[in-house]
Amino acid sequence: MQATASYKIFFIGDSAATIDFGNIINEEINKKAISLFNYLSQHPLEGTIEAIPAYSSVTIYMNVPLLRKKISPEKKVYEWITKELHKIMLQDLEDTQPEKNVVRIPVCYEDEFATDIHWLAEQKNISHQDIIRIHTSRQYRVYMLGFLPGFAYMAEVDDQVAVPRKSQPQWILAGSVGIAGKQTGIYPLNSPGGWQIIGRTPLKMFDKDETEPCLLKAGDYVQFYPITKDEFEDHQSRSI
Repeated sequence: MQATASYKIFFIGDSAATIDFGNIINEEINKKAISLFNYLSQHPLEGTIEAIPAYSSVTIYMNVPLLRKKISPEKKVYEWITKELHKIMLQDLEDTQPEKNVVRIPVCYEDEFATDIHWLAEQKNISHQDIIRIHTSRQYRVYMLGFLPGFAYMAEVDDQVAVPRKSQPQWILAGSVGIAGKQTGIYPLNSPGGWQIIGRTPLKMFDKDETEPCLLKAGDYVQFYPITKDEFEDHQSRSI
């Protein structure tokens, strides 16, 4: 990340500061956010509790009472944080970007698991098979995790399969693969949700017993590929 990168810093409370690169879904902007997040993870500011990356921003949660003891009484905490963040933004953060990591995820697109695929086909005037072909034809960048533990927001889907989310949330099973607007995502847990469901993966997207509980992380790329119902059930039986 070069020092000329456009950004702004604002506070969302007494103990949280956000560095924002622009409210937009854009791969290059997301790379800036992930680079900053990686830098802050490797070189945390004093008093940092946690840094959280999003589509085009990083939010840092700070231990304000601790900082109050560390910095000069004449200086306000938010002024110190702002100054330190501006210093970081002058660094070249490009080398914090990891190598491209592609995660292949199997999806069964058969009717039992794809409760909205025929609706989508009617809306877009394309076939069930066209939706599978289009959805599996590209790699999707994981822009951020949120909503549920391990829920990966990925983009961008082809316009041919981009559809609005449901007007009313419905109960959705873990592993369900959905589309909402230009995004695609996988529900890691059983949950109410409003995305249009076109398939399901047998993989666990979140496992609290694992050292790394989330299968995906921000900055990864996902390649979906189709499997049959038998393959889905076989994978599930082997993972029990």
